[in-house]
Amino acid sequence: MGTAGPGAGGTAPTLVVTDSGYHRPMDLRGTISPDRPLLVLAIAEEAAYLDVELPVLLTGMGKVNAAAAVAATLARFPAPSVLVNLGTAGALHPGWTGTHEVGAVLQHDLDTDFIRRLTGQTVGAPLALGDGPTLATGDQFIADDDARAALGRRAHLVDMEGYAVASTAHAFGVPVRVVKQVSDEAGAGADRTWKESVDGCARLLADWVRDNLPAAPHH
Repeated sequence: MGTAGPGAGGTAPTLVVTDSGYHRPMDLRGTISPDRPLLVLAIAEEAAYLDVELPVLLTGMGKVNAAAAVAATLARFPAPSVLVNLGTAGALHPGWTGTHEVGAVLQHDLDTDFIRRLTGQTVGAPLALGDGPTLATGDQFIADDDARAALGRRAHLVDMEGYAVASTAHAFGVPVRVVKQVSDEAGAGADRTWKESVDGCARLLADWVRDNLPAAPHH
């Protein structure tokens, strides 16, 4: 990871993380302050229409990138009023569309029950966030009908970063909300559907932010 920038309240730096042998910037746009939310998304395409008055952190895709980016940011800057993870998600049940605030998150690629039986320790347990659907997070883009059916017995939506963002926020004692826009049905052809729908999803996520997160005055 590259150097941090100026101290609390200073100009946001470009932090650098190593990814598969080369450096990729972790992009923090704007200034974090205790009176405003911090918006956290995986990639720029999902953030294309967000209000520039609010700080935005782009983490990169996947749980490791998301957790590392959020942890590095919260360790270096003042805590925001709330951390809001925005992004796209696949629907695990027919007919699920729209924008959803998540009520619980779990890791679908970590066998928490087996680890508990093996060691007696609970690792990566589901997190309750409030009312709303359950989001399954894992380092796999679900584009398979059998995988979708299996995950559908545990959750309503699937993504690649939500649990990591929520867990890291909890570790730092920062309130967190997870909001996902359905981009595809997580079955065969989901990769193609996501590419076609991500721009429209970004517009709808920006609408949700404008309706639910009015920017506080920044001094």
